[in-house]
Amino acid sequence: MSLIETSFSEVVWKQFTFKRKAFFTTFGTLVILQLLAILFSSGGSASSGFSGKDMSVHLSYYSGDIVVIFTILWAFFVAIFITSQAARFDDYAFVGNRVSSHLANLLFLITASLIGGLSATLCGYIVRIFGYYSNDLMMGEGFLQAPLDFLLSIGAISLYGFLFATLGYLFGVIIQFHRSFVFLLPAICVGLMISAISSGYDAEMKAIFDFIVLESHFWLFLLKVFLLSGVFFAIAMGISNKLEVRK
Repeated sequence: MSLIETSFSEVVWKQFTFKRKAFFTTFGTLVILQLLAILFSSGGSASSGFSGKDMSVHLSYYSGDIVVIFTILWAFFVAIFITSQAARFDDYAFVGNRVSSHLANLLFLITASLIGGLSATLCGYIVRIFGYYSNDLMMGEGFLQAPLDFLLSIGAISLYGFLFATLGYLFGVIIQFHRSFVFLLPAICVGLMISAISSGYDAEMKAIFDFIVLESHFWLFLLKVFLLSGVFFAIAMGISNKLEVRK
């Protein structure tokens, strides 16, 4: 037996460091998706206009909304990817257990969400700058942000990414039971939404949506995301205990 004692936190950190290097290529995918989103946003996210007798005005709105959506989807699918069987087998190279593996995955998802939030916010500026120079636009409201708004923007996008990442982690663990869940889970979710709306529960569905998306207070939004993410992650950890151990 080795005389060197390793603490649980050291095991988690070593697994996190390994996962950060092993899944480094996923950040390249993030860059590609955000570049595509910038390209899609180059014509403006929305537009409006009006004309009078001697004047015609056309308004174009440039934002990083598409970049944010692509970033959140990226976080969701990355979380599914790190729950794959090959990724789980890599953990057997370390002296640890499933709890340490889950915590290392959680640290990676937090890191990925923060990087995604920062890059998505910066890409929003690129979209506005691109529109300003390519279409000879006048600088309007919202072109620049105050430092506090900039930090809040990073925090909000990171939290959305983390929320969907933990949801993706839960989906990924469920999929490990049987590959058919890859198709069944989306079908069940969409079916439940359609059934709820057609049964007259559209107000309740809207309330659930507003509970997260339309929260105006950042700290309350932070609390809601942590609670929901904690529930998703705890369920994923509980379900993973039902998976067969490697023989």
